[in-house]
Amino acid sequence: MSLHIGDTAPDFTVDTTAGPITLHEWAKGSWVFFFSHPADFTPVCTTEMGMTARLAGEFERRNVKPLGLSTDTVEEHRAWICDVDETQGVSLQFPIVADPDLTIARSYDMIHPGQSETAAVRSVFIIDPDMKIRLTMTYPMSVGRNFDEILRVIDSLQLGDRARIATPANWTPGGEVIIPPSIGDEEARRLFPQGFTTIKPYLRTTHVN
Repeated sequence: MSLHIGDTAPDFTVDTTAGPITLHEWAKGSWVFFFSHPADFTPVCTTEMGMTARLAGEFERRNVKPLGLSTDTVEEHRAWICDVDETQGVSLQFPIVADPDLTIARSYDMIHPGQSETAAVRSVFIIDPDMKIRLTMTYPMSVGRNFDEILRVIDSLQLGDRARIATPANWTPGGEVIIPPSIGDEEARRLFPQGFTTIKPYLRTTHVN
């Protein structure tokens, strides 16, 4: 199954390291950072789980719930968390989905046969409070994710929803933003009383808090 931006994230009920959850009910109005890793007790995955745990406060500040997944069992996850905590200097609290029968991994297109028939690639789904998929990223098994980028795109999506703006290449919080062409100049003057700069009729920039 191929999922696209704007699709409703498929719901599921599953066992996790925090007990059974149903995705849509568990999210409860929060954003979700849903990400898969190939296998427990592997080096790159250990660093990614540690970084997710280390950034717990950053995710909470953004109203984002992390949710991991691999095709290992809950028992394997729980044993591995001890290694993650020990080697990464963290206390991992977010749930990790157990998907040994590959049901969820397949529904989210996390199994790429060119990489593995049984282990998930490093997929990322950013899901909003309406359970809509807002961003997808897929990394090969050998490449750990850039968590600065994950936080950056969450910031961009949330600011865009709040202020009706888009963000340019390499945008970081506090930087100049773009007024979408769908907003005319008259409406832009009302929405952005701080003013804006017109570079081209289709390229207008401003700053928002």
